[in-house]
Amino acid sequence: MRLEVFFGGQQLAQSDIQGRVVLLIDVLRASTTVAVALANGARAVIPFESSDEVIDRKMHAIPGFDLGNSPREYTAETVEGKTVLLTTTNGTVALAGLQGARDVVVASYVNYSAVSAMIRAAARGAADVAIVCAGRDRQFALEDAACAGRFTSSVIKRLPNVRLNDAAQACCLIDKRYGDRLDRLFEDAEHGRALAEAGYGGDLAVCASVDAHPVIPIYHDRQITKLGPDRER
Repeated sequence: MRLEVFFGGQQLAQSDIQGRVVLLIDVLRASTTVAVALANGARAVIPFESSDEVIDRKMHAIPGFDLGNSPREYTAETVEGKTVLLTTTNGTVALAGLQGARDVVVASYVNYSAVSAMIRAAARGAADVAIVCAGRDRQFALEDAACAGRFTSSVIKRLPNVRLNDAAQACCLIDKRYGDRLDRLFEDAEHGRALAEAGYGGDLAVCASVDAHPVIPIYHDRQITKLGPDRER
């Protein structure tokens, strides 16, 4: 089977994702926020490419959003039983381009083990895997690449004869450099530094909490829901 990584600035071809299990990674912060929202009881997250789409979906103009893109805002008290309409600069835009995949999974550090188990099972069934790093402003993002490397390593450690593209191999090297030092990763990453300088250091701590929210968010029919007894593949 093949496992390939694609970065945000690349133009994905249909053949890159057709029939594959696709992981969408936007560590800072869309992927983390989606996992936190679903873990805290949100019924679904509906991603939109722009704020105008969200306003149109609600059928009336709104002065502002109820929540931002901080995962700390998506508490059980705020989102339980609700449908969240979400737009972000990077992650929700990237999701729109993933048509034709077998499954689209929203992945990050906070749901690492749960998603890893799923993609290993898919790989054992000979499904090809594509990991799409949303990046920042459609450019390479260090934190997304490191996270992609961790997922890639979890597959190749257990399965022989996995064919990687160059990007997947490079991501494994980045993950090996940082390991569990996600604080150092975010300090080195441009987006991580920008969030810290803007006062979102608490968000970085949430995004670095490996396996804190063991959910598998599946994107299907323009909404993201939690894989489980009431949402089978």
